Amino acid sequence: MTAAINIVGVTALNATDNPGPGVAVARSLRNDSAFTGRIIGLAYDALDPGVYAGLFDAIYLIPYPSEGQEALGNRLAYIVEQTGMNVCIPTLDSELPGFIALEKKLQELKVATFMPTSDQFAMRSKERLDELGNAASVSTPDQVVITSADELYNIHTRIAFPLVVKGIFYGAEICHTLDQAVKAFNNVVARWGVPVIVQEFLDGTEFDVVAVGDGEGGLIGAVPMKKMQLTDKGKGWSGVVVSSEELAKMTTAFMKATRWRGPCELEIMETTDGRYLLLEVNPRFPAWCYLAYGAGLNLPLAVVHLSQGKEVEEFGTPEVGAMFVRISLDQITHINAFEQIVTSGEFHPEPDQPEEDTK
Repeated sequence: MTAAINIVGVTALNATDNPGPGVAVARSLRNDSAFTGRIIGLAYDALDPGVYAGLFDAIYLIPYPSEGQEALGNRLAYIVEQTGMNVCIPTLDSELPGFIALEKKLQELKVATFMPTSDQFAMRSKERLDELGNAASVSTPDQVVITSADELYNIHTRIAFPLVVKGIFYGAEICHTLDQAVKAFNNVVARWGVPVIVQEFLDGTEFDVVAVGDGEGGLIGAVPMKKMQLTDKGKGWSGVVVSSEELAKMTTAFMKATRWRGPCELEIMETTDGRYLLLEVNPRFPAWCYLAYGAGLNLPLAVVHLSQGKEVEEFGTPEVGAMFVRISLDQITHINAFEQIVTSGEFHPEPDQPEEDTK
């Protein structure tokens, strides 16, 4: 009997200076000879650069998370009907609650996923970082969760300046003064709402770990990376795979404590005095996850297999010294492609012809 072809939907195609992970996930699948299926791009905007990257067999617009899970569910049902999509990898913090809530509907549509549970998603939330640290026996920074700017006027009694103001989904701003903190608070609330996290500022070297948990407390594979170059938004523009026993211990401890299911990213700081502290856990693939493929661990492909209930062996050690350097380039497409997705909400590139080659 011939195995069913994988038709994988991937979200977050906004490959800007603050990129979503979708392009990296799609590249990991497309460039692996073991993957012979189709990839469906699930975009939020017709100008998401990933739409025109030549990686997707079809692209469909999906509703923003603010439009609610019913709108998302109806749109996904249509996409499944049109494409036969049978696997989906959501890759944004803000969209995961909607996808998790729709897991039963996705099962009815015969769309496989491998996501954290709602309890796991809540456990790693930024406002509960201290609880997670205690559960996993890992160190975390001091932090305070606030809902009003008025609370900042006495924040120095609990956390000294400079400090970091964070949103519940995205964004972190280092603040040296009260005025800066108030401004940062208002910016976060305007975009993401409350609560807002105020965290101790730590000086040192930042590491990120992309990892996949098996849902039973085990670790399928992990790639630790040291950031070498940052954008003005604090996003990694280049990084290198490192070997660290301490990072490995913290990742394993997190998996065991949470029984994490699916991909995640651990952000860890090594302070100048040699301490390792867990800064936050992102519940999905990071935008730099193509480095994992480059280091010999195709974690996105592992998630495709895990979502279908296939047995996946634990990966070995990634290639230390493998490095990524991000690049900005101009993609050439045609206005017809843009018009198609704007007017119909979907775009179907010609087979075997990348969009950037279309005249």
